[in-house]
Amino acid sequence: MSAHVHNDHGTIAAHGSLRGYLTGFILSVVLTAIPFWLVMAHVLASPVYTALAVMVFAAAQIVVHMIYFLHMNTKSEGGWTILALIFTLVFVAVTLIGSLWVMYHLNANMMPMSLQDMRNAP
Repeated sequence: MSAHVHNDHGTIAAHGSLRGYLTGFILSVVLTAIPFWLVMAHVLASPVYTALAVMVFAAAQIVVHMIYFLHMNTKSEGGWTILALIFTLVFVAVTLIGSLWVMYHLNANMMPMSLQDMRNAP
């Protein structure tokens, strides 16, 4: 018997090493601590800029998690994980944009009438 096992599933995704996991963990902690500091110390002048900075750090943290913990790259499983990621991102974007659009229009169209409007209503 041969000790060699044949695998027909294409390239095998590499599992993480201790160094990779520690790098991911440290990056995750840093990418969490910086937005926390930005919010708690009121570092940026505007709350809008602070919210944008927090979102940028959140996006960076998502990338760190995908690379270091989920081991997603273009080589594993023939690129299918990247295709699934792209589909997921499109689906999430459509869901979030659609939800914001619906909430905005509900807010604009469902506001209670003023006293003047109620008097003039049929």
